[in-house]
Amino acid sequence: MIITLDGPAGAGKSSAARALARRLGWCYIDTGAMYRAVALAALERGITLEDSPRVAELAESIRIEFSNGAVLVDGRDVSTEIRTERITLATRPVADAPPVRDAMKKVQRRMAEGIDVVTEGRDQGSVVFPQAELKVFLTASAEERARRRHREEIDRGQSATLEAVLEAQSRRDDADRTRPVGAMLPADDAVVLETDGMSPEQVIDRLVALLEARRRMAGRTAGQS
Repeated sequence: MIITLDGPAGAGKSSAARALARRLGWCYIDTGAMYRAVALAALERGITLEDSPRVAELAESIRIEFSNGAVLVDGRDVSTEIRTERITLATRPVADAPPVRDAMKKVQRRMAEGIDVVTEGRDQGSVVFPQAELKVFLTASAEERARRRHREEIDRGQSATLEAVLEAQSRRDDADRTRPVGAMLPADDAVVLETDGMSPEQVIDRLVALLEARRRMAGRTAGQS
């Protein structure tokens, strides 16, 4: 079974998907980390990030795995390296390139074959897994998302103002909505979940309730056939 969580930056997709997968005992696919891993691998191999056909070939040739909270590339733990500012800046041209997104779509589908998966990103329900049994578009108001991101940056020792975080978030939202491929939008059959005022635990409880409702519905449908 596949559960997809899509939505804008700061909506809490990664933490929600990770926690949900942990509660269910399922595999968690962090697609953002995958694109970061490809960007890191390209830089290390001297591949120009704008050379999207070569980057796409690289994306299909390396082995990306998730193990005990770590991100591995060909068996090497790159969890810390892919979160640096250098890789953050390098990931945008990689993630925006149609050939790379097509390659990553294939990689992500292979990764999910035959197992129960919680996956999150921008286009998981709308493009990568249109057959997913449960699709959720996780969002919150722009102000709430900016406040969450601002708190995270303060916890990491950064000194950006809330206004600066909100402005950067707005630019990213616009870019994500207007991407030529993999644009951020809810799938037609996605459940839109607004998380303003909800604690992380309440979000997970709501997601579990949605999953249980889908299972009951599937059981009734099977019984009628």
